[in-house]
Amino acid sequence: MDLGLKDVHVLVTGASGGIGLATTRLFLSQGALVSAHYRSNSSTLQPLTAEYPDRIRGIQADLESEAEVEKAFKKAVDAFGGHPVQVIVINHGAWESKDVPLAEMSLNQWNTSLSVLLTSPFMVAREFLKGLKDARAELKDKASIVMIGSTAGKYGEANHADYAACKSAMMYGLTLSLKNEIVAIAPKGRVNTVAPGWVFTPLAEEALKDPAVVYRSLATTPLKKFAQPIDIATQIVMLSSPIVSGHVTGQVVMVEGGMEGRLLNRPEDLP
Repeated sequence: MDLGLKDVHVLVTGASGGIGLATTRLFLSQGALVSAHYRSNSSTLQPLTAEYPDRIRGIQADLESEAEVEKAFKKAVDAFGGHPVQVIVINHGAWESKDVPLAEMSLNQWNTSLSVLLTSPFMVAREFLKGLKDARAELKDKASIVMIGSTAGKYGEANHADYAACKSAMMYGLTLSLKNEIVAIAPKGRVNTVAPGWVFTPLAEEALKDPAVVYRSLATTPLKKFAQPIDIATQIVMLSSPIVSGHVTGQVVMVEGGMEGRLLNRPEDLP
């Protein structure tokens, strides 16, 4: 199916692993030009570079730095002969694996989460919108922002309040504000968020070896399974499509198998 993404310039942040890698591959299969951002290790992108040498460029940057965000977009535009970025997928992030209740959380952890999960996406979205201002009208018509949220942003995440608060702000405050602002620059521009639950990636694999974690995660999920990266990537690419989703904006698409909420209490926790 033609999704209208051929020769559209897409910048995917956090493109070297998990969801980002699957998303990059899917955009390339649709004929898009992809600037694939990575922070330190680009080895996982090499097979795609070999397969699509003319349509993918690796962009190294620390997106917590305002100057490096600016440089990343300049590199992306220069890499494809001045072609402006038309679609961004804000996928990069971090997760503190250790459980830390808010009462015990350091200010440094809180501020680090805000920097990675909220301030950095703000800078990426801002630079994208700046670059979009001078683009030709026909290029602006395919403008789209897709952010990656989380079930934590909808249901909260005990012992990870920093992560949950940032994702909630992205999913609702930022998405719903930007969908009204982007049209002042690109009248057909759209902003949406994809919010996964657990996704079976190498980072999650260790945690999901614990049967208790698996049970709690799937207890309120009717599909009784975890997402694969391609499940999330498919929704990202579909929302980016001006053909399939040209009238879809300001939406938070939950990709979590129908989850109804958190399992808070085990039988032994009840009186």
